[in-house]
Amino acid sequence: TGGLLSLVSGEGTATTSGVVKIRSTNGGASGASGALYFSSGTAKEGNSGAVELGSGVATDGRGGLLMLSVGSGTSGAGGSLQVFSGRSTVHTGGAFSLASGEGTATTSGMITIRSIN
Repeated sequence: TGGLLSLVSGEGTATTSGVVKIRSTNGGASGASGALYFSSGTAKEGNSGAVELGSGVATDGRGGLLMLSVGSGTSGAGGSLQVFSGRSTVHTGGAFSLASGEGTATTSGMITIRSIN
């Protein structure tokens, strides 16, 4: 088994817990900013790993927020957001599922897909 890297912020027993922030820094006057890569490894036999992003559950309040955002372009095109499911050469390809949250006391959440202008 390979190693383990764990980044954990402090627990807030009476108030808010800590923050873990991972970012690349700004680029110089004539360069691009850095990149972040989150990836699971390749498996020769068996399943490859998983990458999970999620917010916590609130027992007395609203659930968290997970936001994916790409940058704007001021002298070129805006950034792109691409989502792909896995390819298979011997079985069914990977699935892509998008679902809103269930509202047990009222309506479920809304899904909006739109192009502006």
